[in-house]
Amino acid sequence: MEEPLKIVYSYRFDDGATRSFEIALNRKDLAIFPKECQAPPYWAELNRHKCDICSLDEKTHAHCPIALNLADISDGFKDYFAYENVGVTVTTEDRNYSKNTSLQEGLSALIGIVMVTSGCPVMEKLKPMVRFHLPFASLVEGIYRTVSMYLMAQYFLNKDGMEADWALNGLEDIYSRVGIVNRDFAKRLLEAAKKDANVNALVNLDCFASMAAISTEDTLNDIKLYFSSYFNRAD
Repeated sequence: MEEPLKIVYSYRFDDGATRSFEIALNRKDLAIFPKECQAPPYWAELNRHKCDICSLDEKTHAHCPIALNLADISDGFKDYFAYENVGVTVTTEDRNYSKNTSLQEGLSALIGIVMVTSGCPVMEKLKPMVRFHLPFASLVEGIYRTVSMYLMAQYFLNKDGMEADWALNGLEDIYSRVGIVNRDFAKRLLEAAKKDANVNALVNLDCFASMAAISTEDTLNDIKLYFSSYFNRAD
């Protein structure tokens, strides 16, 4: 069996406490390898705060797949506040990243990986970006990466003889549906934690997605000049 693609998030708090979480992904489809959960938490049951747009059937999915894969992470940070300072190191097979930041920001990216790789039909639209994971991305970087991913998806659709959306009309729908999942899933995390680190990390993700939806057109207009060489017909 091919070695999984691994991403490790390590956290060091001001008091010396540490937390580390390894995400293992199937290299072929970027699906997360779930860890065994002997006693799934009650808040992971699919019919508990089920997302309004969830298409999963309770007969085949007793639990929300995202919730199952987030259970140990949620438990690890349930006693922390979002504003606490933390040193975060992200280890991938290509390079390492590090930043001293708030737990809210440091936890958001980790939660994001789990949410898009766990098999949620809505969130997996963003899954391709995990292969080229960029922690602590700015809004402009996030928009550039999301639009690039979406256009690459259209390229593959076109190559396979299917209709492609070069005008980005479907991207707004993706942002909208992801926002619904983020907001509904936050209700689960509210039950799972004593303090606000987990919930605020998800709120941070939702704010990022909402800002990206609002700012995409303006951001693309701002960076259009970067591509000026492509408009020179004389070359």
